[in-house]
Amino acid sequence: MEILTTNNVWMMICTALVFFMHLGFAFLEIGLTRQKNTLNILFKNIFIITIGLLLYCLVGFNLMYPGEFNGLIGFNGFGLDAKLATDLSYNEGYTYWTDFLFQGMFAATAATIVSGAVAERIKIGPFMVFTIMYIGLIYPIAGSWKWGGGFLDKLGFYDFAGSTLVHSVGGWAAVIAVCLLGPRIGKFKNGLPQAIPGHNVPLATAGVLILWLGWFGFNGGSVLSADPSATSLTLVTTCLAAAAGGVIAALATFLKFANLDLTMFLNGILGGLVGITAGADQMGPTDAIIIGGISGLIIVFAVSIIDRMKLDDPVGAIAVHLVCGIWGTLAVGIFGNMASWNQFFIQLIGIGAYAAICIPSSFLIFYSLKKFVGIRVSEREELEGLDNHEHGMSAYPDFRMNEH
Repeated sequence: MEILTTNNVWMMICTALVFFMHLGFAFLEIGLTRQKNTLNILFKNIFIITIGLLLYCLVGFNLMYPGEFNGLIGFNGFGLDAKLATDLSYNEGYTYWTDFLFQGMFAATAATIVSGAVAERIKIGPFMVFTIMYIGLIYPIAGSWKWGGGFLDKLGFYDFAGSTLVHSVGGWAAVIAVCLLGPRIGKFKNGLPQAIPGHNVPLATAGVLILWLGWFGFNGGSVLSADPSATSLTLVTTCLAAAAGGVIAALATFLKFANLDLTMFLNGILGGLVGITAGADQMGPTDAIIIGGISGLIIVFAVSIIDRMKLDDPVGAIAVHLVCGIWGTLAVGIFGNMASWNQFFIQLIGIGAYAAICIPSSFLIFYSLKKFVGIRVSEREELEGLDNHEHGMSAYPDFRMNEH
């Protein structure tokens, strides 16, 4: 009982840290976008958390962890099973309630990734519909393939905390959404990308530091116990990968563009975190630094390639979450305890399987919404800002206008 209590308390702390990450995502997203869309972005982020938890309670948890099933899709029924609340044999590390809440915090993250990529030009209503369908159905079904004991788990695919299951799942949907939406007005001129600076880089910096802290729960909680050896190693590899990602991204940006770009530094940190997430418990310190450093390098070149493809991603979500998520998943087969050609190819199969469910499903959702209700705001709404047109208020009202 004492061990169960210790493990359960650690898992609840990690749950709180993952919840705190949503503040980091919100700060990062509003910091890297324009002032006139701040309230719109905050509304989306709050909606994702609230509806995500409700959907995960009603259907998602039982879709993701259906028990015995065919390996592709299963369902345990609607809602949570209160009978398991007092069943201390449910799990050696934590209770049924803690399991639900910890996993529920992960579920909302996938849609948050999409929110950043489509910022400043998507209609709020269609985005909300997408969030409900993607978090409610696609994410838990895909998650069951590995974490629910599905066919990828049986195959030997490994994703410790979600480089693919969380980050790539959001990243694939972000790519589809950006393609169907098109770029923001003024992003490309004569075929060349133009910088659209964010309105509050200090806030974005705070967001990244909050996310880094939250990753202690994201990866540390994925140990699924308070085992001192496993948790401490996981936190060390997580931190070293983040540091290496940031440093290498900053250095590569300076060598490539001859400037010290803070936003690229920040995304390098996030890339390192995403990259190590698939194998944080399998790596040593040197492996973590290499994985993080390569992630940072990937960020710099991925952002440039995405721009050349005329895809407008205001916060770099595709480069960070999709590209580094793929890299981190493959890195499990290259570094650490699981390194082998066989494991590498299994990882590749897993990546392909998630692309195979995420690309068609997100395309079907977004294309249907585009066809029937439209997904992009009008030119006037985009130029004047989504805050006033979608919400009828401003995040930063000018009080001087009301002075007498």
